[in-house]
Amino acid sequence: MGVEGCTKCIKYMLFFFNFIFWLAGCVILGVSLWLRHDNKTSSLLELKYDGAEAPSTFYISVYILIAVGAVMMFVGFLGCYGAIQESQCLLGTFFACLVILFACEVAAGIWGFMNKDKISKELITFYDSVYDRGVTLTEDDKRQAAAAVLKVFHETLNCCGKGGLWSGATMWLSETCPKDKKTASNCHDKIRELFSEKIYLIGIAALVVAVIMIFEMIFSMVLCCGIRNSPVY
Repeated sequence: MGVEGCTKCIKYMLFFFNFIFWLAGCVILGVSLWLRHDNKTSSLLELKYDGAEAPSTFYISVYILIAVGAVMMFVGFLGCYGAIQESQCLLGTFFACLVILFACEVAAGIWGFMNKDKISKELITFYDSVYDRGVTLTEDDKRQAAAAVLKVFHETLNCCGKGGLWSGATMWLSETCPKDKKTASNCHDKIRELFSEKIYLIGIAALVVAVIMIFEMIFSMVLCCGIRNSPVY
């Protein structure tokens, strides 16, 4: 015989929220794997030119998300099992894990807000460096290497040129742009748009998870107190 009354209701509510938390971990793991292998981002961030590489900041953030999703799945399972077994030890461990995860999420959110434009700025800088060197180069092999990198940007993002409308400076550079140049935006805007959409998606997921974690911490402590005060223990 276990806990009764309102405490029993909290037990099942905690199990339900933990199941949602476990599902959220699965979703975050899935989304982070999608972000890692998304054709648009991977085709841009894996580019190399003359010893220079696209910034890896975005991938570092994605790897952190993969780790967070895996940890959330483990913690969610721990909470579900602890609630069903009415184990104070498991629930206490679960609560400690939640506090650590919540603190990490707050810290990551602050860091992400302060550096939300860093990824797009780094990629824009990389694009501009290839663009500028491509315009000034005279060697055909190096110029074609620059054209290959720019073509990936232009075809992936349907853009052409930097910081303004395409000026058509050289014929070979013009050939890297989409066929319909009139509908193509400048690449600076397209790069900002690409990463702002993904950061917005990550922000929504983090907010939902934070709300669930707050409820779980409350319910786990109430259930622990209920188990400790139960006459059958």
